[in-house]
Amino acid sequence: MPRPDTREPLALRLARFEQAAANAAPAIWISRGPVVAGDTDASQPRPLAGKLFAVKDNIDVAGYPTTAGCPDFAWRPEQSATVVQKLLHAGASLVGKTNLDQFACGLVGTRSPYGAVPNAFNPAYISGGSSSGSAVSVALGLVDFSLGTDTAGSGRVPAGLNNIVGLKPSRGLLSTAGILPACAHIDCPSIFTRSVAEAVEVLLCVAGVDSRDPWSRALSLDGRAFPARFRFGIPDEAHLQFFGDQQAEAAFAQACARLRELGGEMLPIDYAPLADAATALYEDAWVAERYAAIRPYFDAHADTVDPVVRSIIDKGRQYDAAQLFDAMQDMAAWRQQAMAAMQDIDVLVVPTAPTIYTLQEIAEEPIARNRNLGLYTNSVNLLDLAAIAVPSSIRADGLPFGITLIGPAGSELRLAELAARYHAATGLRLGVSQDPVPPARDFTALAGGTIRVAVVGAHLSGMPLNWQLLERGAHLLASTQTAACYRLYELANTSPPKPGLLRVAPGAAIDVEIWQMPLAAYGSFVALIPAPLGIGSIELDDGSLVQGFLCESHALHDARDITEFGGWRAWLAARALPAPAAHSSNAASLP
Repeated sequence: MPRPDTREPLALRLARFEQAAANAAPAIWISRGPVVAGDTDASQPRPLAGKLFAVKDNIDVAGYPTTAGCPDFAWRPEQSATVVQKLLHAGASLVGKTNLDQFACGLVGTRSPYGAVPNAFNPAYISGGSSSGSAVSVALGLVDFSLGTDTAGSGRVPAGLNNIVGLKPSRGLLSTAGILPACAHIDCPSIFTRSVAEAVEVLLCVAGVDSRDPWSRALSLDGRAFPARFRFGIPDEAHLQFFGDQQAEAAFAQACARLRELGGEMLPIDYAPLADAATALYEDAWVAERYAAIRPYFDAHADTVDPVVRSIIDKGRQYDAAQLFDAMQDMAAWRQQAMAAMQDIDVLVVPTAPTIYTLQEIAEEPIARNRNLGLYTNSVNLLDLAAIAVPSSIRADGLPFGITLIGPAGSELRLAELAARYHAATGLRLGVSQDPVPPARDFTALAGGTIRVAVVGAHLSGMPLNWQLLERGAHLLASTQTAACYRLYELANTSPPKPGLLRVAPGAAIDVEIWQMPLAAYGSFVALIPAPLGIGSIELDDGSLVQGFLCESHALHDARDITEFGGWRAWLAARALPAPAAHSSNAASLP
């Protein structure tokens, strides 16, 4: 389906969603509706206003049952998970809860009584799990973004298998309060989007310490720019496996070649400690934490649990505390070894999944083939790393292939910057759509926060002063309109002509562009604005407020009212003015 237009009225967007969702695989959803509308308080910024999202059904939403993929387990929470509350506060609207491998136990997307979620590109193949419905709902364009959870790769494998982005934050960066855990000490909410920029936007809305979550922690995001020349590590030859999938092997070789074209130098590393940690997640005392997460229910109702999931969780009963301490010591040693192996590289790059299976193949061998899918994902949370899965190519058989960039805790923005560069270089489309990947951009300056700025004149795209935004790391969010309470003027005795925007009654809607700028660069930008122009709060047509250019009323003496043209571009076209002057850092500052 076409990429959603977040400027559409919410009612129209929801009608389009319902139509598209009705035509998609029903197994994507466990609950669809009632819609929980995002906050609309115009006195606060709402960076996600107009966007639709869904969450995996082990994440609490007040008014919805939480099933975790097990109907007999279902309960109805009175309070939403912290991450859901933050997304609603940012203006996004929730449309439903998505299917998952039961109790978030699996990487296949088939272990659910609500049905197997089919791959977005070929329904004969698995979607990946456990966050299967969340990933496919984004790939199909049903929602703008979704939340999953990630313990062993559940926020990455389905992203890789469905041509979307899967951001797995550092553990503790996003609150897990209100989320049924699989392994509480390493779980984290994950973010699915079609582009890297969208994932970063959601991340910045939900990150933060939460006293409700005992595993929450304060983490500073790495604000260093990614080097133009960088070293990327890959698993050494002994650990680089594709289980006979020659198309996946060729796709990874192509990915490494593309990274070299982007300035990377490839360096195989000793992958043994990461492989050992990955194996331990299911083959050591760590599996006891899965049992602990639902122990009272499992002890009383094990017969209601999916047989494959039951066999995995039941293994957790066999371990004692001494074995857990042994496992903790082993993991600490593997982490030391892994960090040593990664010290000479800027980023670790792995296939998101080494292969893909049909639904039939998983049914024939559900345990071993699920284990294969987690070869490159299982260790990341255990070793306290951050990761982002990004699309890489479409294989000859029409199925997606993705890679994952891995770095230390707190490296999300650095990883995102390289991921965006890589994604833009692939020439792919977003999800199953025909929408192109947006241009790459630097996210590292966003570590200190961002601010939205409305521009109405010479800072518009392609206009003489647009460079002042670009050189400060700003990027275009949307072309929209103000609320219908402004008038636009051409100020008198200015050369070149300058616009002035004033809030008045009666007024009209005026065309503006909304740019998102790093907060650290905002002061230097405002300092460039000459009187009688200034910065104030501008109301948009959706009721939200942003910072933007306004004009002092005394400057309107002899000014020409051009409101009827609806915007500065339309007025320039009507005046048949020549094209704006070329970019010059010495140009006079215009709005």
